[in-house]
Amino acid sequence: KSGLDPSGAWHAWGMACLKAGNLSSAREKFNRCLKPPMDLNQLNHGSRLVQDVIQYLESTVKPILIADDDYFATLRELEATLRTRSLSLEMMCEGKIQHNSYYQECLFYLHSYGTNLAIISFYMRHDCMREALLHLLNKETPPEVFIEGIFIPSYESGKLHMLENLLETIDPGLESWGVYLIAACKYLQRKNYYHILYELQQFMKDHVRAAMTCIRFFTHGAKSYTELGGKQTWLLKIKDHLKVYLQEVSRSSGRKKMTFTFRKKMSATDVSRHINTVDLQMEVTKFLHRCESSGTSQMTGSSLPTLFGNNNMKMDVACKVMLEGKNIEEGFGIAFRVLQDFQLEATEVYSKVAKQLVKQQKYSEIRQLLKCVNESGVAAKNDGDNIILNCLNEFENIPAEDLDNLIQDMDSDENKIQAYVMCNKLRSAYLVSVRQEKTRAVQLVQHVRQLAENSGDDVVKAICAQWL
Repeated sequence: KSGLDPSGAWHAWGMACLKAGNLSSAREKFNRCLKPPMDLNQLNHGSRLVQDVIQYLESTVKPILIADDDYFATLRELEATLRTRSLSLEMMCEGKIQHNSYYQECLFYLHSYGTNLAIISFYMRHDCMREALLHLLNKETPPEVFIEGIFIPSYESGKLHMLENLLETIDPGLESWGVYLIAACKYLQRKNYYHILYELQQFMKDHVRAAMTCIRFFTHGAKSYTELGGKQTWLLKIKDHLKVYLQEVSRSSGRKKMTFTFRKKMSATDVSRHINTVDLQMEVTKFLHRCESSGTSQMTGSSLPTLFGNNNMKMDVACKVMLEGKNIEEGFGIAFRVLQDFQLEATEVYSKVAKQLVKQQKYSEIRQLLKCVNESGVAAKNDGDNIILNCLNEFENIPAEDLDNLIQDMDSDENKIQAYVMCNKLRSAYLVSVRQEKTRAVQLVQHVRQLAENSGDDVVKAICAQWL
């Protein structure tokens, strides 16, 4: 009469019937106030009213009353309901759920009015992980429900191995679990749970991704190559994963198509290239570890470069290797292989090293660097000259004798003149200019005279004028 919502009254009446043990009457009352959720895959446990019913039933474990005819009718109803909802008998738990009317009643309410997450969480609470997984598959539930309802509870309670065994038992190829396993990996990565991630990737036989996780274990948090020296086992594991992947690819290449749809794929060429990178990183690690241990190491940077970074970082590795040995020659071989393997801009790296040597006042080492570059066999004609030109920006700091020696080491007279001009050594620039072919010599001397005039160097200006 008053137009109030009657659902509260029906719910209270249903709860009263439950408490009195009259299960069939309770169903009838709840049928008038409980509704199935609009979206079975929403990430919650359904309405508060349903949760209250389940909570009460779970807290009240009733003994089976053989004499109760009404009870048997209820069981028959339930059996029919469960069958229509594709919950086959093999899905029923071996334990108490199968034999207790109150647990069966929970399943009835969950399947009638609960979300998939509520059903799966119920199974997980009562150690029925297999049933939870089968429900997930039968209902094609989205990955978020798997993460929330099965995966997080499994690793939090230390049952990850049990979960893995069940996944494999239900589908030995793991194909039907692919989308769920990938989602679990992404979740673990977001959470920075890399050890669990690595374990899961090994279980999935996802060797390429497992190798990527090993790279992170190797590089993450290391402040020196001494530390990286102690983490070299990760480099061996990367190689192992990549080799196993190569074997699997070659085995399956005879078949029509590879079945591993959810595992990361990579071409054999790329895998071989990555194995080479790992080998080279091992050499770099051993070399720099030795340098740091023997105290020849000088460079300190904010981040530690490895060959697993971008090209700039790889160039930093090449510089580091050349600069941290006893001399340039010691590390040049490894650095040269880094430059060749990754097709890096060699002159840029050599110039960087030369500038660093100027800062360290190791001028004879610059000459040794030029010797190594020329003997490498791949240097272009002007590479050596360009390296010297690039480090002359710091010429004020270079003693006069060393500066002269460096410029004398240049091959091209044009470059020597440019170098002398850069260092304001106009007299020397004049002396090299007059040695050139007549027409070119006139142009060069005129240029030097102009510079002398601009800088107020009357002596050089007069010499140039006289020659001209």
